[in-house]
Parts: sequence; structure tokens; C-alpha cells
Amino acid sequence: MSFCCGASMIGTKGTLKHIRTQIHNVPILFCPVCHRVQVHYLVENEYEILAEYAHGDGAPEVDFQEYVDTKNGAELYENCVNHENEEPMDIVKSQIDMALDLLMVAKDLGDAEWEEQLKKRLKLLSQRKSKLNAKKASNKA
Repeated sequence: MSFCCGASMIGTKGTLKHIRTQIHNVPILFCPVCHRVQVHYLVENEYEILAEYAHGDGAPEVDFQEYVDTKNGAELYENCVNHENEEPMDIVKSQIDMALDLLMVAKDLGDAEWEEQLKKRLKLLSQRKSKLNAKKASNKA
């Protein structure tokens, strides 16, 4: 599993900018808490090579899939707990469940710093859940 600030990262594809070049369909991992994005570690080297060549050629945009033979999506994201095609509310609920489980472990270990980090994470996830509920309610109205 890939983690960021204690939350498991979501596997997806996205567009990243390298200097002036947009690179589309890059396998990435996205943190639902802090919104950090990173290139999937299994294609990181290929991304860096393609990004440098594309920038060197002055290409304004390239499609990662056209130049790099990536592993299939199931293999790339098999260690991700959540995926982009899941309902956002299900993702948030799953992240909250994991954070609560980790909070119990942190308490058992007596790790006050980790507990505080998890409480902050839970607060952010709770706010995200509230926003999703509000959006759902406004769509029904």
C-alpha cells in the first residue's frame, strides 16, 4: 500500500506538468487528505525519461500511454486500497475506518505524536465527508 500522511493513496491516471510539457495518462497515486500527487513508483523512471525527452523536444503535451508500455491497471494498482472509479463517499468512509483503526494502534503504543496526526487526518476526512453529504443533499433538491 502507498501511504501519504497516513491515508492510503488512491490509484488513478492523471495529467502532470513537467516544466512546460503536459503529460497525460500518467499512472499516479493521489492522497485524499492532503491532495498530494505522485507518479506511481512502478513507472517513475519511465515518466522521468519521457518528461525530459518531451521537454527537450519542446513538445507542449504528450500521452504517456503512447510512449510507455505500462503494466495493466490491475497490476499497477493492486496495492491501492481505493481507486478513482469508486464512489467518493465510499473512499472517504474507507479512509476514516483505516484512520480509526490506526488511532487505536497509536493509543495502544502510547505514540502521542502519531495520535495527533491521525486526529488531524480524521478531522479533514470528516470535513470532506460533510462536504460530500452537503453536495448530495443539494443535488437532490
